[in-house]
Amino acid sequence: MSILVAGGAGFIGAALCAKLLELGHTVICVDSLQTGSAQAVDRLRTFARFTFLHQDIVQPLNAGQLGQVEQVYNLACPASPLHYQQDPVKTIETNVIGTRNLLELARVVRARFLLASTSEVYGSPQRKPQREDYWGNVNTTGPRACYDEGKRCAEALVQAYHTQHQVDIRIARIFNTYGPGMQRDDGRVVSNFVTRILDGDPIEIYGDGHQTRCFCYVDDMVDALIALMSSDCTTPMNLGSDREVSVANLAHLVGQTLEKPIIVRHMPALVDDPQERRPDLEKCFRVLGWRATTSLEAGLLKTSAFFAQTQENIHA
Repeated sequence: MSILVAGGAGFIGAALCAKLLELGHTVICVDSLQTGSAQAVDRLRTFARFTFLHQDIVQPLNAGQLGQVEQVYNLACPASPLHYQQDPVKTIETNVIGTRNLLELARVVRARFLLASTSEVYGSPQRKPQREDYWGNVNTTGPRACYDEGKRCAEALVQAYHTQHQVDIRIARIFNTYGPGMQRDDGRVVSNFVTRILDGDPIEIYGDGHQTRCFCYVDDMVDALIALMSSDCTTPMNLGSDREVSVANLAHLVGQTLEKPIIVRHMPALVDDPQERRPDLEKCFRVLGWRATTSLEAGLLKTSAFFAQTQENIHA
C-alpha cells in the first residue's frame, strides 16, 4: 500500500513512518522541517520504499507526482506550545489551509484520510474524563488558540469533506505522547524534565504542579493510529493513556527513573493551561480493541536512556 504521511519527520510522524515501512508499505513523507528532524529523515532513507518530499503543506500538493496514494495521515503541525506559539498565524494556516490541501489530495486520488487532532480541542475541560461528545471549553483568543482552534477548525473541515465530497475520514484526538525521538528543545514536559535532570539543572514547574496529564508511549500511539486508520470509524476518537499523573508526581518519577536528585523551580502558571486532562477511552477499546500497554515507568526508562545517549553524542 502507498501511504502519505504529512509531518512524517516529526516525533510521532517519524515513528509512524518507520512502523509502516516495517509492515511493508511504501511511504511518502511530506515535511517542511519547520520542527521536524532531518536526522529522522536520514534514518528513514535506509528503507527502499521511503520517499521524502520537502514541502510545506500550506502549498498544494501535486497529485500527479505522488502516484496512487491509498492513505493520507496528516500529522503536520508543531505540537508543543513553545513551537506553535512562536508563529501563531503559521500554526493556523497549517491546520486549516494545509489540512484542506491534503483533503483535496485525498479527494482526487480517493484515499482514506486521517487527521491527527488533539486533546487540546477540549481546551481547559470542565468535565472529566473527556469523552468524544464533550464540546470543550476553549479560549478563542488566548495564546493557545492558534493550535486549539486550528485543530477544531481542521476537524470541522475534515467532517465537511466527508459530508460534501464523501472522503473516507478518520479523526484521532491524541493525548500527551512521549518517548525516544523527541527533540531536546521541543518544550514538552517529559523532554524538559529528563534533559534538565540529566544536565543537573533545576526543573521548572508552572503553577503548583497539581495539574494532571495522561502520558502515552509513542509506540503505543503509533499502533493506535494504524488501528484507527484500518477501522470503519469516521467520528472523532480519543487515543492515549488514561493513567492520570500530576506534573509534580511526574517530576519525581523521572528523578527516580534516572536515579538522580531533582531541584524544582516553581514558575508562574501558564495562561489557559488545562488543570485536568484524562481521556475517556471506552470508544477506543470498544471499536479498536486497543489499550496502551507500556507503563509510564517503563516508557520513562526507555525515554531517559534515549536522552542520555543523545547527551553523550552532544558532548562527545
